[in-house]
Amino acid sequence: MDQATQTMIDNLQKNTGKSLEDWIGIVEKAKLQKHGEILKFLKENHGFTHGFANLVAHKALKSDAGSADDQDELVRKQYIGKEAFWPIYEKLKSEIEAMGKDVEFVPKNAYVSVKRKKQFALLVPATKTRYEIGINLKGQPAQGILELESKANAMCSHKVVVNHEEQITPEVISWLKKAFDAAG
Repeated sequence: MDQATQTMIDNLQKNTGKSLEDWIGIVEKAKLQKHGEILKFLKENHGFTHGFANLVAHKALKSDAGSADDQDELVRKQYIGKEAFWPIYEKLKSEIEAMGKDVEFVPKNAYVSVKRKKQFALLVPATKTRYEIGINLKGQPAQGILELESKANAMCSHKVVVNHEEQITPEVISWLKKAFDAAG
């Protein structure tokens, strides 16, 4: 388990008086089986922030990298029916790995979180026709291909939408590099 996750688990206990296992039991007792349902339940009924609700949801559903037996398999499942996006993922992963030795790729069920000291990007095969690269650049105005993320519970401040490997341009890589630098 990475240090950031362990710190969140420790802080969950400190902030709520209940352990991660206690919260997983509460979620199971409520018979919640979808990520969004768990987030809503924990935020509305227990005053959780998005980060803590997300942690408990992933652990309860065993949808985080730490709960998966095979992290590579977790990533491969994301691309079932979206195989055309696999080259995009491989190219992005290669470009990001070249930025520094401290990059960590953390697969979830639907995306891969990319971290240094903190998360700076998400690699998301969103639909069969849209691939999204989430980028954390708080305070950066949208410009060029860089769009502001409009989802209220977004885990990144911006996104870049691509459909083909050729769209992984130097501009895309420069935005990722800027977020990488800010996360270190």
